[in-house]
Amino acid sequence: MEQTKKRPGRPKAQPKTESTAVVEAPVAKKTLPIKRKEVVNQNAEFELVRKSGVVYMLPQKGVTVYDEDKDTVRELRFCPNEPSVWRDEQSENATRQSVIFREGKLFVPKSQPNLRMFMEKHPFNTENGGQIFRIVDKKRDAEKELQKEFLLTDAVAMVRDKDIQDLLPVAMYFGVNINTSVSDIRFNLLRIAKTKTQEFIESFDSPQVKTRSILQQASDYQIIKLNKDSVKWFDTNQMIVSVPVGQDPLDVVTRFCLTEKGASVLSMLEDRLERLA
Repeated sequence: MEQTKKRPGRPKAQPKTESTAVVEAPVAKKTLPIKRKEVVNQNAEFELVRKSGVVYMLPQKGVTVYDEDKDTVRELRFCPNEPSVWRDEQSENATRQSVIFREGKLFVPKSQPNLRMFMEKHPFNTENGGQIFRIVDKKRDAEKELQKEFLLTDAVAMVRDKDIQDLLPVAMYFGVNINTSVSDIRFNLLRIAKTKTQEFIESFDSPQVKTRSILQQASDYQIIKLNKDSVKWFDTNQMIVSVPVGQDPLDVVTRFCLTEKGASVLSMLEDRLERLA
């Protein structure tokens, strides 16, 4: 009997094995730094604090200053052909020359170091306590303006980002109406932030601002009474502090609560307000 051969079937499917392909992280491209060279201005520029006409002549006769190196008072004068600005170091033939501001400006080139020293030592220079002229330091002025702008940016961000509950004590301190929309409060604070930037930023950490806010809330919730002549407890009518004639009761009690004597009053007010929350 013949055996029937089985037809070959489909080959069995091999189990799939997950490929563990390694994905290489993209290599960061190296960028060549942009070349820059800061040019230092070796010339000097001075300007009058207040403009005084087209021409202003700087006094030279009898100008004396204290010389720290010599520990004595010495006479100062500018003579173009003399390397020193001190009269006792100048020759007998030294000739004094006028130093003139034109349109409020005086430019001193690098080639005149004696004139620059004369201007730097002169008692009229604001660096020496004078009030007539100052050295123009454009780098320093730019840094000051930059810091001022950064500070303003921080203040504006505080108005935008802080929770309204954090803004309200500051708003009350600056006299902003808080019984209005949040947008109005933020807008009014924004104007203050732009005009009183430093004070605005510092107010968030000011004990006076926090204390004033607590006292205003205590008055609103009828815990204390703000009278013209005194501040009293609302329930017992007992006086907390007297108010001098012509002074604001809220200001007076704020100052009082920041003293050692008034600290206990402030603590009691905080406890009562917390229980009401």
